Formats: sequence, structure tokens, C-alpha cells
Amino acid sequence: MENTPTPNDILAAAARIAPYAVHTPLLEHPELGERTGGRVFLKLEIFQRTGSFKFRGACNRILQIPEQDRAKGVVAFSSGNHAQGVAAVAKLLGIPATIVMPADAPRAKIEGTKALGAEVVPYDRVTGDREAIAAEIVAARGATLVRPFDDAGIVAGQGTAGLEIACAAAERGVALDAVLAPCSGGGLVTGIALALSRESPLTKVYSVEPTGFDGMRQSRDKGERIAAHAERLSIADALMAPMPGKVPFALAQQHLAGGFAVDDEALMRAVSFAFRRIKIVAEPGGAAAIAAVLSGAFDAKGKNIALVVSGGNADPEIVSDCCARFPNP
Repeated sequence: MENTPTPNDILAAAARIAPYAVHTPLLEHPELGERTGGRVFLKLEIFQRTGSFKFRGACNRILQIPEQDRAKGVVAFSSGNHAQGVAAVAKLLGIPATIVMPADAPRAKIEGTKALGAEVVPYDRVTGDREAIAAEIVAARGATLVRPFDDAGIVAGQGTAGLEIACAAAERGVALDAVLAPCSGGGLVTGIALALSRESPLTKVYSVEPTGFDGMRQSRDKGERIAAHAERLSIADALMAPMPGKVPFALAQQHLAGGFAVDDEALMRAVSFAFRRIKIVAEPGGAAAIAAVLSGAFDAKGKNIALVVSGGNADPEIVSDCCARFPNP
């Protein structure tokens, strides 16, 4: 596919964003290993700027905007993590940012985006068309649209997490059998898969999506992009893209080993486990890979695996509800 990123693009992205992005840790969690029968490592993107991996892609993409166009600003549409990533990069570079966000996005994400100086334009997630709203703003202002996942620069930026995973595993002398990452439009998981195709080619990479929003899994199985059809919204607000992007899907066909779907109960249990046992805050979407192993959707027995904890921008009430519902996750 035209404009599909390469492993070299990820290396270039890593150099480009190095002055700004956090090199997040890869830590082994013994209890998860005991529970699953494998060695389990956690890639903690909750420690990235703005609390999610999205800063990586936004930074790489925005840094590639020509200087003469930056003053016109950037526009993005997002349920919150990409919004904050774009807003944070724009603030660092002194660029105006406008973000189209669903009115029912988590309060923490809306407030976080505004606190970074971005203009927030709300819309109805069910009846509104966020891409159309963003297109109108771009046309009126001459701004640059920064897509959340269907962009080679975004995917290459997210893939830098994969480089870090491979490097950290190699430093420990660990050969990873698998990496699991949350998936919405697919930028993160396919960026990681692309990076590992060169850095750790025997490592299999899997997507994890909410039940009903597993468009990547269904599309990969069918060999063409199709939309998943959910009966209700998921607690994982960050993972509700029904269909993977064109760029991520092209990469998925080459580099993804498969995918898993996890229901809201598994996601809530994973949030509680993260808080109670790992001592971290993971939003429901960010905990999807943990949910896949705790629920048994992925069998980690006898394997060395890395789970990407992709974001921690959850409202306190959500974390509290998950912990109350699953006191012994």
C-alpha cells in the first residue's frame, strides 16, 4: 500500500521524538507469571507523556509538518488519548491545536486536553460525524489534520514502543514469544509488529480489542477491512473504532499473528488487578492485554510475553467501580 511505513521509518521516528518522548520501562511482573504459567513483562505506556502511548505518534507526525504550515495549527479527532497527545506536542512546539472530542469522553481526558491549551469541540458520539467536523475546521483555518491511527507518521511513531520492547528484552537476555497490545484503529499494535519484524522476527504480535469492536481481528481473519458490529458501547472508550485504518490493516496482513476479543467484565477485572496487584492505574482500554491473559483468551503458559499497558487516563470513579466489582481479581 502506498505510504505504508517501514522499519526504517520507525528508526527515524525514534530519533525524531527522542528529545520529547519518555523511554518507558519494561518490567517483569512475577504474580502475573505465577497466575499464567509464563514470564510476563509489562510495557508501561502509562508513564509516557499525557499518560498514554499516543504522544509518540502525535509527536512524530507533527514534527514532520513544514515550518511554514505550523502556525496555522493542527486539528485532531479523538476520544481522549490522541487528543491529549496532539495537545501536548502542540504546546511544546507553540502550535495552536483544536480537538474534536465526544461529549461523553472521560472527564479526565477532556480536562487534560483543555489543560494543555487545546480548543475542544464537543460532538455526539452516536449521531455526530467527527471526521466531517474536523474537515470543516481544517478547511476554514488551513490547519493540518493529525489522524489518530490511519497515517504512516502516526504508526511509525507508535512503533517506537516496539523498538524499546525489543531492546529491553534483549538486554535481559529474554527471547519474547509474544507481545499483546490493545487495538482500536490499529496504529499501536501494527507499529509494534512492524518494529519487531526486524528487531525480533520470531516474536508474534497479537491485537486485543473489546468484544463487538474487534474489527481488526475480524478483518485480518477475513482478509479485508470490515466493520465489527457492537450491540452496546464498551467500557473501553479508547478502543471503540469499529474498523481498522487502511495503513494499519495493510501492516496487519503482513505482521500480525492474530487477535483476541475481551468483554467488559474481563476489562474491569484487569483494571482492578492493575490497581490492586500491580499498583498502577490503567484505563479499561489500556488494560486490554492484561485482560487477555487473566481471562485465558491468550494462553501464556511456558511463554515469555510482553503486555502493553497503553494508557492510564481513567476517571477515578471508573477505577473505583472496577475495584469494587472485582475485589479479588
